Amino acid sequence: MSRRYEAVVFDLDGTLVDSAPDMADALNATMAEVGLAPFSLAEATSFVGSGALILLKRALAARGVTEFDPAQMRDRFVEIYEDKLDGKTAPFPGVVEMLQRLQFAGVPMGLCTNKPEGPARAVCAALGLSPFFKVIVGGDTLPVLKPDPSPLLHACTGLGAAPEATLYVGDSDVDYATAKAAGTPFAFVECGYQSRPIANFDPDFRLGGPHLVDGLLLPQAAPS
Repeated sequence: MSRRYEAVVFDLDGTLVDSAPDMADALNATMAEVGLAPFSLAEATSFVGSGALILLKRALAARGVTEFDPAQMRDRFVEIYEDKLDGKTAPFPGVVEMLQRLQFAGVPMGLCTNKPEGPARAVCAALGLSPFFKVIVGGDTLPVLKPDPSPLLHACTGLGAAPEATLYVGDSDVDYATAKAAGTPFAFVECGYQSRPIANFDPDFRLGGPHLVDGLLLPQAAPS
């Protein structure tokens, strides 16, 4: 069976798994420790996508406070989050079956996320997703995060695939900018966490859900 691409790399949060409830709980616990009010799930979700440090910077800015160091709060946030990272987190509908189809077809798969590598691996292990991925690149795997293209290019190298022949699947403006910078085709998952319009947005593909990804790599795949 011919393939459109040599490999596929996925973002994690908002693309393959709905982790916002656990991240919101961890964020609110972190904020409570310094006497700040909690956020709604929608508010907390809007902060997701650029790593834990940016999440905390956005949260503190939303509360209008400047007396706390987000870099110091980040360590505590990660500690709290790691204790509950699979409490409410689950794959989006159809994701496991989609990954199984790609694995059966022999498509190399990887992850490129701004979530720290340790929690990313732990989430995958807890949800039974680890066996699908040959490479997992987290927000602290390299000295830089997305939208710098280096993490995505690192994932392509780990899969032995050329960037232009690798499909990147994500749900955010950060993912889109990363793909553009890396020179990879980009599939945008419309049911993810992106809440703001993306300027000059022109993805290669738009998908109603991540369960449809295999249809882009395996044109003869049965409709999902």
